[in-house]
Amino acid sequence: MASTEFGRTVRRWRDRASPEAAGLPAGGHRRAAGLRREELAMLAGISVDYVTRLEQGRATHPSEQVVEALGRALRLSGAEREHLFHVAGLVPPGQGTVPAYITPSVHRMLDRLTGTPVAVSDASWTLLLANPLYTALMGERQGRERNGAWRAFLGSGGRVRHTTRSRRALETAVVADLRAAARRYPADQRLRQLIGELRAHSDRFAELWDSGAVGRHEASRKTIDHPQVGTMTLDCDLLSVAGSDLRIMVYTAEPGTEDAERLELLSVLGTQTMVG
Repeated sequence: MASTEFGRTVRRWRDRASPEAAGLPAGGHRRAAGLRREELAMLAGISVDYVTRLEQGRATHPSEQVVEALGRALRLSGAEREHLFHVAGLVPPGQGTVPAYITPSVHRMLDRLTGTPVAVSDASWTLLLANPLYTALMGERQGRERNGAWRAFLGSGGRVRHTTRSRRALETAVVADLRAAARRYPADQRLRQLIGELRAHSDRFAELWDSGAVGRHEASRKTIDHPQVGTMTLDCDLLSVAGSDLRIMVYTAEPGTEDAERLELLSVLGTQTMVG
């Protein structure tokens, strides 16, 4: 019964969500004003087939991660998000777990920064939301690669070029972030599992964790090797959202430089890829 009600609720809220409100381009012929299933799936980072099965009641017991992702994609209010968890048969995450709710104001900010690569992560460095230009810049990140801490120690590497010094500074800062998050959110099982996996499979992480290493992220310039537009050096700023423990990463280019031209070209290429 819960899964059937869950499916009806998702369908009803999908029908009311306009593409513009979800940060998607309007355009094209639509039979209804709401989001298409494939659009909701893209925004939530899950398959279209799974969205279909959830709405039709053929998939039962969606995970907490799936419910959270659908809530973000549908831009639900705090009360609506709680309701979505309840009809899924789940208890909304409490104060002892890492917050993953993105406020409408943060959504609106991302909508207005279309020419700037922007991404939002939670306190455990799990990517919650990225605008199209950020995805075009850094590439699609799926599964475990969506967590920056896992990617830094166990991943296949990304497009950012690191020196030995910058790599060590990043690793130290990430370990310090996870230690602080573990203190603030002692009931978060996924965070404990992430830390346990990193300690078990990364000697470097275990060394930093056990030594009590302390570090912090600084504003920096990062060189990014992009497969289509070439190498860009961009300023990277990390912003925090008061009261929510979200981290917003913003990349900008100095005006009038080749880096700015390449970022502008990427904006065109990225938009064309997304629409196509």
